[in-house]
Amino acid sequence: MDRLISLAAGVCPETGPADFVAACAAAGWPACGIWFDADTWTDAVARDVRQRLDDTGLIALDMEPIFVMPDGDDTTDHGDRIIEAAAAVGADNLLVVSRGVDDARFTERFAELCDAAAVHGIGCSIEFMAFMSVTTLHQALGVLDAIDRPNGHVLIDHLHLARTGGTVADVAAVDPARLSYVQLCDAPAAAPSDMGALVTEALDLRLNIGDGELPVAELIEALPDHTALSMEIRSAALRNDFPDPTERARHVLDATRSALHG
Repeated sequence: MDRLISLAAGVCPETGPADFVAACAAAGWPACGIWFDADTWTDAVARDVRQRLDDTGLIALDMEPIFVMPDGDDTTDHGDRIIEAAAAVGADNLLVVSRGVDDARFTERFAELCDAAAVHGIGCSIEFMAFMSVTTLHQALGVLDAIDRPNGHVLIDHLHLARTGGTVADVAAVDPARLSYVQLCDAPAAAPSDMGALVTEALDLRLNIGDGELPVAELIEALPDHTALSMEIRSAALRNDFPDPTERARHVLDATRSALHG
């Protein structure tokens, strides 16, 4: 398989972005995600991240997150800062989430973010999940239909797809131009019983692909050839078993290659 594979920043939430790049490179990943923390991100951090990327040849697949919130603009969602940071490090995509806003407001703000990111050749992807305001693939596609921006995409996180009733057939029906990258993990087929448990699963209980019961291979088969695969293996067990970020990144890469190539 020749698809680009990447390690999502959430796999090592305790690791700063520059050190995460270094860990991914040492482990053998060709690409990684970059986490933006508004409280700690500075021009110096951006320069350090860019230098690590340049030195290692890693691709910055995405930067996250932009949380669009009630009455939000750049003062609350930090969208403009994140776009500037993504441009500085050379990230290809931005992950955008609707947190507590109605569709009309989110649609307006997402269009603004797409327009600002387009200046730098960056795509914006809506991530839907049961415990945020855009909860389904159908709802996210409705936003994209409303704004009609060529750099507007939808991010399929396989766990959230499964937990919101989405299917592989639903993904196969999406316009290929709207699928820049996806986030993959595995999990039991049965969903947790309540919203709190869904949040805990998403943050701490994900499995490497091939270790659960989700139709990961079928989802990959349904994707356009250009769609990159980001491994979003947020797992308390992995953090405990592999406290060193390089070893954790290497473990996930080995598991990913085994699942993809057999």
